[in-house]
Amino acid sequence: MYPDLEGKTVIITGAATGIGKACAIRFGQEKANVIINFHSDKQVKETEKIIEEIEQHGGKAIAVQGDVTKEEDIKNLINKAVEEFGSLDVMINNAGIENEVPSHELTLEDWNKVISTNLTGQFLGCREALDYFLENDIQGSIVNMSSVHEIIPWPHFVHYAASKGGIKLMTQTLALEYAPKKIRINSIAPGAINTPINAEKFSDPKLKEGVLKLIPMGYIGEPEEIAATAVWLASNQASYVTGLTLIADGGMTLYPGFQAGKG
Repeated sequence: MYPDLEGKTVIITGAATGIGKACAIRFGQEKANVIINFHSDKQVKETEKIIEEIEQHGGKAIAVQGDVTKEEDIKNLINKAVEEFGSLDVMINNAGIENEVPSHELTLEDWNKVISTNLTGQFLGCREALDYFLENDIQGSIVNMSSVHEIIPWPHFVHYAASKGGIKLMTQTLALEYAPKKIRINSIAPGAINTPINAEKFSDPKLKEGVLKLIPMGYIGEPEEIAATAVWLASNQASYVTGLTLIADGGMTLYPGFQAGKG
């Protein structure tokens, strides 16, 4: 547990499902004030359940609908945080999408949709959080959600891989730029995680077996394991850490084909 997070205000984008949901609940367990950003009307009931669970742990939470690709929606997230809880301390840019398309068939519309959500959306979250931190002299923390595919090429997902590679250098550049202000900016690169977006793939035994062969630790991670890295990065325990991509992948980026001396 991280006592310094108690009472801090945290925005988490894409927090109705998967890793974002796990982050929201974990920050709630740390008794933080959580703004749960969600996109679809269909997610309202899920956010209500998340708020209830957070409050059971002693945290506070509100849900705010919004599209991370729209400047006005990101500004609204910041405004709602300040109106409800008086400040903003941590920004978790988690919202992201993916879809599989052979690169030669990828439409500009699909390219733009993924880049807009995954990269531009995170930039807008960073920019608005930084603007608030600077204006109010807050030594805040930003955590961006990247992927092992900022390192590992991924055929049929060129738009996704490009967005995650962009997040890596965006995070490092912003971290360098705002380090003198003691604002810390880091990212997390999850590997294969048991989230709704992966549910169909992992429900197929053959596909799941193929994924497991790429993970030296031998199991698919849970969203809560990623949330654990997010609260650490946001806490004072990581006070000297900035510009880091924390890889949480069970060893997927360690060239598993060379395991046991092969190669």
